[in-house]
Amino acid sequence: MNFVTFEFLLFFLTTLTLWLLFAPFARLRLALLLVCNLFFYSTAGRHYLPLLLGVGLFNWLMGKIIAKSSRWRKVWLFLGICTNIFILGLFKYSEFFILEAQVFLSSFGISLRLDTFLPEALLELPFPIGLSFYVFQAIAYLAEIASKRQRPESFFKVLLYLSFFPTILAGPIMRPWQFFPQIRSLLAGQKIIALPGKPTRIQDESPLWDQEKEIIHGENSQNTLPIQGVAEQIPKALAFIVSGLFKKVVLASFLSEHVVRDVFQGPEAYSSLAVLTAVYGYAVQIFCDFSGYTDLALGLALLLGFSLPQNFNAPYLACNLQDFWRRWHITLSTWLRDYVYIPLGGSRQGNRYVNLALTMILGGLWHGAHARFLVWGALHGFGLICVHGVHQCKSRFFPKDQKNGSSQKSWLGGFLGWLVTFHFVSLAWVFFRAEDMDKALEILHRLFVWNQPGQGFLLLALPAIGCGLLLQIMGRFIFTWFVHAQARLPVIFQALTTALLTSMIFRMGPDGVLPFIYFQF
Repeated sequence: MNFVTFEFLLFFLTTLTLWLLFAPFARLRLALLLVCNLFFYSTAGRHYLPLLLGVGLFNWLMGKIIAKSSRWRKVWLFLGICTNIFILGLFKYSEFFILEAQVFLSSFGISLRLDTFLPEALLELPFPIGLSFYVFQAIAYLAEIASKRQRPESFFKVLLYLSFFPTILAGPIMRPWQFFPQIRSLLAGQKIIALPGKPTRIQDESPLWDQEKEIIHGENSQNTLPIQGVAEQIPKALAFIVSGLFKKVVLASFLSEHVVRDVFQGPEAYSSLAVLTAVYGYAVQIFCDFSGYTDLALGLALLLGFSLPQNFNAPYLACNLQDFWRRWHITLSTWLRDYVYIPLGGSRQGNRYVNLALTMILGGLWHGAHARFLVWGALHGFGLICVHGVHQCKSRFFPKDQKNGSSQKSWLGGFLGWLVTFHFVSLAWVFFRAEDMDKALEILHRLFVWNQPGQGFLLLALPAIGCGLLLQIMGRFIFTWFVHAQARLPVIFQALTTALLTSMIFRMGPDGVLPFIYFQF
């Protein structure tokens, strides 16, 4: 069920109405939420639902086993992680491995077709929507229990955590400490979020993010953080919804329909200038599409009283690749840092450059078993290694500036850093978007061998690209202004304003809105 359909509007309004009616009954509320979660997910295909329930049941049981174990804790954790990865790999990579096995056998002169021995159901496994996201959440749940930063929860709460409908299809990827305290506060009838323990700082000079990481402990905490009630959050929630709809329906859909899709499907038919426009267009499209989904998820969750983690922070303003990954798909990049890069040794054990490259390659392959995703991840790994190498050279040859933090960047240096970073990221997106390696290489050929002949592009794509880039600079100010303006109005007028803006947005968009890009991952 797509967020930008009339069917979802009916579903959410029904859910929100029942949620408000059941306000005095916290447990009934959560039971209603679980039913709505499962119904929402089943609309993507009823055959996916048993898998979600099975993953929830397995990780609930494994969490209890890990919590009770002491000597064999790491063994059980390893078994739990491997099982989750196997489930993900079975649905996401089975066809890839079967085809590669056939190619490998054929290199030895063995023309054996594995599809004659394997069951047809295995070869035609449909990929369950959202599997990558809730499997990553399940792994985080087990890892936090094993490190004693999270206590085991009931099966009911674990299933709520994995199936939460605003996030299950494309994130943000929640951590246990970001969700379960909100459930406990709701059950306690409090308007507070109880932080599950005092922050423990684990310092890791990470070449990916180069900043301290805070890990929250799991039990016996008196720390609390006051939050506003749902009524006070309505202006912010509605602002997120309007923002997400504008990004997806207007900008992302327009760029996809009028320049990106056609050029990437047949780059050989377009001129170099049209191909360059499509590359810029896709950089803006994927940001507007994915951050638009995230904004909608944040707004929908806020209307239900839940706070979700931030996932984007003006990524195309980054002045280097480290900064980009602090701003882009934040919940995935921090997940990879905490559960892949640091366990591999981070910057303290082994070869930090190898650890970094492996992390980014795995991050690329998480998106799919295709060579182009491998190249995309490897490019970012290589770029991050270069950035970290530059930082290492600065700290070695200019230690005083690094120690005092006085290495001030000139505006020219900052601009050049931004220019290189933006174009590096945009060119890497070519491998992410292209249908195969041949088309990706053809696009690069038409960019680097300039003045290639071919069709032009729609000039209206240029203001759409400019608007998407302008959102990096002005988006936060526009959002804050809209929230403050809405907060001065009664709730009924806030809803009417949002309905009017939503109607205008859908009139500006195409007749049919494509699914969100990250649904396929």
